[in-house]
Amino acid sequence: MTPTNPTHSAVPSEIIDQLRAAVDGQREHLINELSALVEIPSIAWDDLDPQPVIDSAEAVAELFRSAGLDDVRILSAARPDGVEGRPAVIARREAAEGMPTVLMYAHHDVQPTGDLELWNTDPWKATEVDGRLYGRGTADDKAGIMVHLGALRAVDQVAAATGLGLTYFIEGEEEAGSPSFANFLKENRDALKADVIIVADSSNWKVGQPALTTSLRGLTAGEFEVRVLEHAVHSGVFGGPVLDAPTIAARLVSTLHDENGDVAVEGLATASSAEIDYEEADFRADANVVDGLQLAGTGSIADRLWRKPAISLIGMDITNVSLSSNTIIPMVRGKVSVRLAPGQDPALAAKAMEDHFAKQNIFGAQITYKTTEVGPSFATDTSSTAAQAKMWALEQAWNVKPVEMGLGGSIPFIGDLQEVFPDAEILVTGIEDPDTRAHSANESLHIEDFYKATLSEALLLAHLASSASNR
Repeated sequence: MTPTNPTHSAVPSEIIDQLRAAVDGQREHLINELSALVEIPSIAWDDLDPQPVIDSAEAVAELFRSAGLDDVRILSAARPDGVEGRPAVIARREAAEGMPTVLMYAHHDVQPTGDLELWNTDPWKATEVDGRLYGRGTADDKAGIMVHLGALRAVDQVAAATGLGLTYFIEGEEEAGSPSFANFLKENRDALKADVIIVADSSNWKVGQPALTTSLRGLTAGEFEVRVLEHAVHSGVFGGPVLDAPTIAARLVSTLHDENGDVAVEGLATASSAEIDYEEADFRADANVVDGLQLAGTGSIADRLWRKPAISLIGMDITNVSLSSNTIIPMVRGKVSVRLAPGQDPALAAKAMEDHFAKQNIFGAQITYKTTEVGPSFATDTSSTAAQAKMWALEQAWNVKPVEMGLGGSIPFIGDLQEVFPDAEILVTGIEDPDTRAHSANESLHIEDFYKATLSEALLLAHLASSASNR
């Protein structure tokens, strides 16, 4: 694990102490406000009632108004198909002459709960257990909203970011793939223009060990269909000469990896090796790997997570066991998610996947594949002023040297931010940790790290304001 060397601060030690006290004074208030947001089931799925997402946007807007921002708006934009997207919140304070503007991003929509029986607590009621706050959205990403809000209050209380332009963009459909994001940016370009962009939707290395996410894998996804019959037929009468569609699909999916578990699709690239070590025992514990499972792929764990492509079968439409009958299943649909090495062109990767499925001939079954999503990778210039300031702020908040880490996941909308604001420095941060379980049952937030994340953002804002004032 290689720590960075954060820059020296332009923030006086007495201001650092005052910001620390300002964050500490909000502890109970921040948790209460976060808990109120968690109670709103703001799932942005098209087939669900949109009202909770609207309610969530209104609650977030009111929080920023109560924090002293006068320019607070709830806005939406059309998706590519013309359907209006879910509401986002923009809250702003203009920069003084000659001062930079910082845009801070989070999202107020959340994932569905999944099987409620897997939850140990009510997912829509924030519940504290052993220093963690459990509930859907406690970490991903309503805590990101509260980090922004708590830092804003702290710097205002101490007058530590005077003149700095502050813009808050709280999206309402990130978990649904941000379908209106590109249009939203273009329609609100002037309101969102910034010199530094902070995306609070990532993770730390572990509890008590902060990190700046310096690389993200890109993404492509697609849906395939396998058909062997025009309609279902009796398995006793016709079984034998015709393999059912799920069996063919299993053979099809198996072509995506070689015997070591490495991706076997021609055209998917690998990036340079990661500098951080990720011990296999730690990975197994963090990922809850079952005993005896052999890990797939070759190379270091960090490379397999962050620097090499990965393909996962994430969904399949097939007859439920409880509804099964003695018939040969004629057709099956599936969806694969493909994580791409940093630097891989997502369009070329999507074409590689399409070509791979097109050339498969498994007993002559009809096989089709269509790309449903593409998103670019991301890499941070860690020598930049903002990145170095953030590393300093993380070290001050945790009293531990932060690390630069990659992330196996993807945040496709960062590509849109880069396209619309090519001169802005983008920092990817977050409050999750390996035990957060975002997107799954028993999602939780480590409370002490949440406070430290809030302090680190306040320190960053103070640093950026002080540095700009001293130029």
